[in-house]
Amino acid sequence: MNFQIREAITSNVKGDSPEEFRETIQDAIARGDEHLLPGLGVFLEKWWQNSSTEEQSKFTETLSKVFQN
Repeated sequence: MNFQIREAITSNVKGDSPEEFRETIQDAIARGDEHLLPGLGVFLEKWWQNSSTEEQSKFTETLSKVFQN
């Protein structure tokens, strides 16, 4: 992923409230546009880098369960 995309997305959401992040994520998912996936990827990357090993394990366990179907 191009670092300019990371920087642009980070700049666009800097200072957003938790509710604004929720709305952004829900909107991206509801639209289903593939061009919004890099933004969600940047969110995941930032979250991952700032999460504990326990949070990461819980997340990957949930993903594994979701994709077993």
